[in-house]
Amino acid sequence: MARARGKAPTILDIAAEAGVSKSAVSRALSGQGEVSAETRERVERAARDLGYVANAMARGLVSSQTKTVGVLLRDMTRPYYAWLQVAMQKAAEARGYQMVTVASAGDLGVADALRALKSLISLQVDGLVVSSARLPSEEIVPFIDRVPIVVAGRRETSRGITSVFCDDADGGTVLADHLLKLGHERIAVLLTDETYSLSQHTRGYAMIERIRAAGKTPVVWEVASDRESAQVIADQLDSAGATAVMCPTDAAAVDVLEALRQRGQSAPEDCTVTGYDGFGPLATPYMGLTTFRQPVEEIGRTSIGLLLDRIEGKTDQDRLVELRGRLVEGRTAAEWPGMP
Repeated sequence: MARARGKAPTILDIAAEAGVSKSAVSRALSGQGEVSAETRERVERAARDLGYVANAMARGLVSSQTKTVGVLLRDMTRPYYAWLQVAMQKAAEARGYQMVTVASAGDLGVADALRALKSLISLQVDGLVVSSARLPSEEIVPFIDRVPIVVAGRRETSRGITSVFCDDADGGTVLADHLLKLGHERIAVLLTDETYSLSQHTRGYAMIERIRAAGKTPVVWEVASDRESAQVIADQLDSAGATAVMCPTDAAAVDVLEALRQRGQSAPEDCTVTGYDGFGPLATPYMGLTTFRQPVEEIGRTSIGLLLDRIEGKTDQDRLVELRGRLVEGRTAAEWPGMP
């Protein structure tokens, strides 16, 4: 049967190719209703030969579900989002769902994130996972009555939104305690602006508060983003007198280590350096970075699990799921020589 060039094949084309009725094709492809093994084989062969792909949106109009979830990720150049995506993909596939991801090759701003959110909803996905630290809660709330939404990676307090996140305050406190036990008294903290990343700001603020609670005075370096870490070291390390630098991310810690190298210095001999994330290549024993490991894979699995439970009607309750990470004692932090 001749079809217009470039036109997608339909079940009518498959029926003609296989020599069966349209209803037989529908039963064979959907797995619903009775159809002989011979007919099923002919239909599947015809579908393969024609390159037939089922229209998920059309199928969703009939079933009220597309078996597809949308995921919005902030910045795929950052390992966090790549690891998060892999964990979510595996969890979705394990429960028979496809995942459509919209991501950026750079820092996804608020306007772009909002456009991406609307695009995913327009695809009639059954639910959404949003992992974009710069998209404010008030921009998400208007859509919660249209589609189930889970926020991954940060705490949400807005009604109607479930969130799964690492306890960043705990992570910052644990890291600060580690340096205090090593005898450091003059500790610098890179504090990220909360409009750039609430999570990074939270962990930095917790570091500062823990140092103060121990009777020490932290050196606070406020930065617009963690990408400014190396420049701060170049500009302020000499005058600060700090024996340790606490960074908001592992990537920032590596930038600081490189800045020290360019000065002819190293960690921990000249300055202790800590990161935060603890996964991927930067977390290898070869790197030996002292850091705090986020449970990123658990965040991904749990986010998808809660979203699918909501889609399938297994729950209608909002949840705040706070997960704990753990300290990784690497080679970039050591006792300060002046420790008694």
